Amino acid sequence: MSYTYLQDLGIVPGHVYENLSPAHLMEESVKRGQGVLASNGAISVDTGVHTGRSPKDKYVVRRASSEANIWWGPVNPALDADKAERLQALVAEHLCGQDLFVVDASAGADADYAIPVRVVTPYAWQALFGQSLFRRELVEGKDDERWTVMYAPKFHAPAEELGLRTSTAIVLDTEKRLVTICGTEYAGEMKKSIFTVMNYLMPLRGALSMHCSANVGPKGDVALFFGLSGTGKTSLSADPHRGLIGDDEHVWTDNSTFNVEGGCYAKAIKLREDKEPEIYRAIRFGTVMENVALDEKTRTPDYNDGSKTENTRVAYPLEFIPNAVPGGVAAAPSAVVFLTADAFGVMPPISILTPEQAMFHFLNGYTAKLAGTEKGVTEPEATFSSCFGQPFLPHPPKVYGDMLSAKLKETGVPVYLVNTGWSGGAYGVGNRIDITYTRAMVNAALDGSLRDVPTVTDPIFGLTIPTEVPGVPKEILNPRNTWADKDEYDIRAKALAQRFHENFKKFQTAVSETTPLAVAARS
Repeated sequence: MSYTYLQDLGIVPGHVYENLSPAHLMEESVKRGQGVLASNGAISVDTGVHTGRSPKDKYVVRRASSEANIWWGPVNPALDADKAERLQALVAEHLCGQDLFVVDASAGADADYAIPVRVVTPYAWQALFGQSLFRRELVEGKDDERWTVMYAPKFHAPAEELGLRTSTAIVLDTEKRLVTICGTEYAGEMKKSIFTVMNYLMPLRGALSMHCSANVGPKGDVALFFGLSGTGKTSLSADPHRGLIGDDEHVWTDNSTFNVEGGCYAKAIKLREDKEPEIYRAIRFGTVMENVALDEKTRTPDYNDGSKTENTRVAYPLEFIPNAVPGGVAAAPSAVVFLTADAFGVMPPISILTPEQAMFHFLNGYTAKLAGTEKGVTEPEATFSSCFGQPFLPHPPKVYGDMLSAKLKETGVPVYLVNTGWSGGAYGVGNRIDITYTRAMVNAALDGSLRDVPTVTDPIFGLTIPTEVPGVPKEILNPRNTWADKDEYDIRAKALAQRFHENFKKFQTAVSETTPLAVAARS
């Protein structure tokens, strides 16, 4: 068989294993010492020093064809074309002579918007990861739109020569439709790189790409869950009473919602079958477990062991969830939920947002970076991430904000803000809000139970808080009530509100500064 696409990349491989079955990829992983079989049948792997993404090592190649569309700066630092091509050549040279695993897949469940994706890697388990996370359906007649991920986990780039921050690099080349990854074994880099590609392409075609999970109810009502990693997108969308469209990346067109991916990438730390049965039971033969501790003798996973990283992960095909939506396409959304993990413990567990407040929160994108989600993050940190996905935005945030604002105005879809973080005090003092209460609040939002309940207005954040939610203790709905020291709560809440206001200054032209939340943030 001719592998001209590898020759086009400058690679002369040893042997090429093309589109192997999951069973064969797992067998090759074990045979080559790249992973071990766990007692549950999953392939267990260790990603080395990188147990999370390295967002500061991501670059976009500066090309004339995309120059005007990229949001250049800290999120998308530019790499000159000559240096990018030098790196591409060095990575290709490194891969020469090696046995390579190739996976052909796609991104985007809607054939009208889908793009072909090809993964090239020397790691069999990374090929399985790509086979699981991307869509298995091949896209016909779009070879000229194919994106290739060239992955060299063991190659360390000459940082000084190429002007890179470190020897790790994730480089997107829009002209060559090529993602080059080196110096990291963490497979989440390939997933988020293709998501960034979709975030670049979809707005240019009038569709809103979103960092969100999505599910659909028995009546066809679609809910979106926006949020950064660790805020609950995967857990809350895996609802046994609703069909799962997807857990992380979606696109909202004029009349539909579709999944970008074909799999799920769930956090596994402290995973319990009684709390998250769908995810727990999806971890079986064909699943990749990253950095999950195993018993040395029985190879039984210990999901409570975070000694290597809190960012333990499992990657599995979407169909491993029993109520997954076949085809990954559903109707346009009928409810939107913003998720935040508030490390300060001052945000209400659920709030009802006005359209203006919705844009305020969407553009601010407040949450906490949870330990292990990114390299170097060992304790939760308060952060603002525009559109709940700033690291993956090639266009300026206002592009996505304007598109969401237009859709909310056109459809009148309700928006809720849900805090999956702490209550009764900040991280280290208070407790994480019980996921069973969070599920009850989300269910009430989606089934319409919150439309007629009594509410109060938070005096600091200006948020509308329901005072009753079925299945949830009343005392936790207003966060101030859960603090022993009410004065300390007021101090912490006002400080966070002020940070909202300060961060929002960069978006003052996008949303009126007279919105209730903006006014509250200044008080």
